[in-house]
Amino acid sequence: METNKRYVTDSIKYIGVDDKDIKLFEGQYIVPNGMSYNSYLIKDEKNVVMDTVDKRATDEWVKNLENELNGEKVDYLVVSHLEPDHSYNIKLLTDKYPEMKIIGNEKTFGMINQFFDIADLENRKIIVKEADELNIGSHTLQFFMAPMVHWPEVMVTYEKSEKVLFAADGFGKFGTIETDEDWTCEARRYYFNIVGKYGMQVQALLKKAATLDINIICPLHGPILKENLDYYIGKYDTWSSYKPEDDGVLIAYASIHGNTKIAAEKLAEIFKEQGAKKVVLTNLVLDDMAEAIEDAFRYDKIVVAASSYNGEVFPPMEHFLNSLKGKNYQNRKIAIIENGTWAPSAGRTMRSIIEKMKDMKICENTITIKTTMNNENIEQMKELVKELLNM
Repeated sequence: METNKRYVTDSIKYIGVDDKDIKLFEGQYIVPNGMSYNSYLIKDEKNVVMDTVDKRATDEWVKNLENELNGEKVDYLVVSHLEPDHSYNIKLLTDKYPEMKIIGNEKTFGMINQFFDIADLENRKIIVKEADELNIGSHTLQFFMAPMVHWPEVMVTYEKSEKVLFAADGFGKFGTIETDEDWTCEARRYYFNIVGKYGMQVQALLKKAATLDINIICPLHGPILKENLDYYIGKYDTWSSYKPEDDGVLIAYASIHGNTKIAAEKLAEIFKEQGAKKVVLTNLVLDDMAEAIEDAFRYDKIVVAASSYNGEVFPPMEHFLNSLKGKNYQNRKIAIIENGTWAPSAGRTMRSIIEKMKDMKICENTITIKTTMNNENIEQMKELVKELLNM
């Protein structure tokens, strides 16, 4: 078993960089274990760079590239995705290697001028279409379009001789290459927060991938995948088809003064007493919103509990539900608990957002707490739990 986490094959070199200092990826996602910006060099009769890296990693990336080239030139740059964490150094590379050709699709070159002023671009660009091939010696690259996974210009590349799929943002995860952690949790959080809206497009890409004999998956973030590929592909199939991954319930609450929090904790106790397989509590005021979204997609049941606010709902809950809606959340069972002292409004506001989601089964009863939970509310919770578990 290969122990070098950066090893691809003898002729395909990893030249990416681990960013251990970044705190927020894309300005919003907490990454406690940093982020990798993956880039690869295929060495053959022609040398091909597969994507560049973020500006935060430029200097180290250039060193990695030059070390592997050992004085040789770059003949081609394949642009899988124009998002700046992968494309920032395109101009640097084009300036450094003026004879280098740039490979992308029509949408790539329709957008690239928004990012860079590349000298003689018209004579340097190679526009590829679905299933086009490029032979570079003993390696042959085949290109497949992956629009809206998760930008319109995205494409993936299959190297036919060594059976390597360069998967763009597909199969990526938060964390550095060297991070020793389970792939699934941070890959799930990455997928649903960044790619999750585009399940239909991911399904289309998976159908294309199913026609290929793949031994290695090289994503643009996270580890190189070499073993148990059916597991990773299976996860992507589940996630992108919006099927619940696990039997469990997420209780997501937004509490102003703590009373809704107390009710949510009591509800979790009742779920456990009534045999729920997995119960997860998340405080939408304090906890990582990206992880709350991940858990909402992971489990088949969800309870939203929130205080009323300004005649609507406490903003952290509104943000959570609108984020789910924006990421195409669907096909779940959901219950609603509202709190309000004089004119409870959270329930109707939450329901109005949920009803815009697809295939949501909403519990018939909404529990209304008037400031503090009482014995009647507890009995109502017991009935609500039975209803949700038996839907």
